[in-house]
Amino acid sequence: MADTLDRSASSLLGDLVSQVTELFRKEIMLLRAELGEKATQAVTACGLIVAAVVLALTALNVLAAALVVALENLGIPGGWAALIVGVILAAIAWALASKGISALKASNLAPERAARAASRDAALVKGKM
Repeated sequence: MADTLDRSASSLLGDLVSQVTELFRKEIMLLRAELGEKATQAVTACGLIVAAVVLALTALNVLAAALVVALENLGIPGGWAALIVGVILAAIAWALASKGISALKASNLAPERAARAASRDAALVKGKM
């Protein structure tokens, strides 16, 4: 009788170890998938920042041209038109850079779903032990 109980306990322990191993394997797969998504998010944010830099450089060129034209012509509307275009491009560049920088914050890149799932699984394993 004691031998049957021992085998059952060892069998249960073996099953528990097997299930915990499988659980951790799945958690690692989930973490990898989520980190892949976060890497894609970071690359997109970097793309927005690059676009903002390109537009900022264009804005600086247009603003410089506007200043030159304004100084040369003193009051001819063409220079002021270039100035308006430069300010608009600078505003767009600022908006893109702000969005890209906020998307790169560490809190946006943390693997939240994997952390929640691991926490749930740890509680489940504690409950079974």
